[in-house]
Amino acid sequence: MQLGFVSAILPELSLEEVLSTAATIGYDCVEVMCWPVGKATRRYAGVTHIDAANLDESGVAGIAELTAKYGVSISGLGYYPNALSGDADEAATAVAQIKAVIAAAARLGVNTVNTFIGRDWTKSVDENFPLFEATWGPIIEFAEQQDVKVGIENCPMLFGNDEWPGGKNLAYCPAIWRRMFAAIPSDHFGLNYDPSHPLWLQMDYLKPMREFSHKLFHVHAKDVRVDQFLLDDLGILAHPNDYHSPKLPGMGDVNWGKFFSVLTDTRYDGPVCVEVEDRAYEHTLESRKLALVQSHTYLRNFIPKMG
Repeated sequence: MQLGFVSAILPELSLEEVLSTAATIGYDCVEVMCWPVGKATRRYAGVTHIDAANLDESGVAGIAELTAKYGVSISGLGYYPNALSGDADEAATAVAQIKAVIAAAARLGVNTVNTFIGRDWTKSVDENFPLFEATWGPIIEFAEQQDVKVGIENCPMLFGNDEWPGGKNLAYCPAIWRRMFAAIPSDHFGLNYDPSHPLWLQMDYLKPMREFSHKLFHVHAKDVRVDQFLLDDLGILAHPNDYHSPKLPGMGDVNWGKFFSVLTDTRYDGPVCVEVEDRAYEHTLESRKLALVQSHTYLRNFIPKMG
């Protein structure tokens, strides 16, 4: 396995500065954010370390030079919009950019793109499913043509009032994954698995890795703390942000020893990328870099550096 981090936590840095930071700390790889250039629509969104829609041959060559210079690879390209939004313009923009990122991944030789399925959060799973099939069938067909794997992160995107009641990502649980993969049976369509989400959803975060081992394309290392006294007071029907908090690996409720025990049993040998969303470390660039140092120090217990 290779240890990396998600570049969204360093929005003010250039791609070269991100790769330099990774090399200095000792990371093997980085998942590089590829949002369209422009204003962020939510926390951790809108970060553009590679402008996929405008990537030319010079840009491809320049990125190859940077990864060689710093000895840090790109684990995947990341873009996490809502391609099933009830707003037709938002959905169309998302689909176009997802395809641009897939094409960029192929040109860069990265061959992995991580994203969300999306969801009209005002409708049920069954009501969303026809749009899922109509939207994602062509996207995955395009990914197959480019020989790029698409890993779907399992976050429900259900945290506050603006995402209530259904959340903005359909692909949050095994029952829905089975249905999705049956509808689009492609070996280029899989998961970017994050154990923190099933944990706060009160689900087993180890079991899915066994059943879906063949669909593990990419892994996020993010922890979460469920504040039980708040959950006892509010119940699971409250907005999730009211009773749980994203944390750095080792500072929440994920048992990382058990997690890596199961992950290694699946024979997964791909990237595991730290996703820093711990608000206790967000106040300065230096504190966010320290969060990456701390996460690296902790996770090297499970992913030793080779060479």
